Amino acid sequence: MRFLNIFRKFIDSIAVIFMTAMFISFILQIFSRYVLNEPFSWTLEACLITWLWTVLWTGGFILKDQDHVKFDIIYVSSSPRLKKLFASITCIFIIISFIFSFPATVDYVTFMSIESSSSLKIRLDIIFSFYLLFMFGVIVYYTIRLLKILRGDISKNS
Repeated sequence: MRFLNIFRKFIDSIAVIFMTAMFISFILQIFSRYVLNEPFSWTLEACLITWLWTVLWTGGFILKDQDHVKFDIIYVSSSPRLKKLFASITCIFIIISFIFSFPATVDYVTFMSIESSSSLKIRLDIIFSFYLLFMFGVIVYYTIRLLKILRGDISKNS
């Protein structure tokens, strides 16, 4: 359990680093544009990349199922047994979809190594590789969630 707490803090710290980098890039962008009157070209790109990485990182490793926006009118009015069925089907669909799309996604990400970002010259396969981490995180999360649902360990709010 102690390891999981340390790991969770590590995951959260990475998100904080991304947000900090994005904020610093944003402030530098404002400063260079309005104070120096000569905008830096790389700050916009840095903001976009760190925003993308933040969204994918938090979506794959930090956010839980209840954190996502859902249209669950039918789900919340269903019996506990039907909720378990709906949640199981959802988990299975997400797991299968992500597993089947993983090889094609890897192909695309590796293909993008031929391109680089315009200002920072970072290869696009490096930038888009965070989507692979996101996919991995979602597959692991929904596999664990499915196992909990099948064992009956899921809370009433999930």
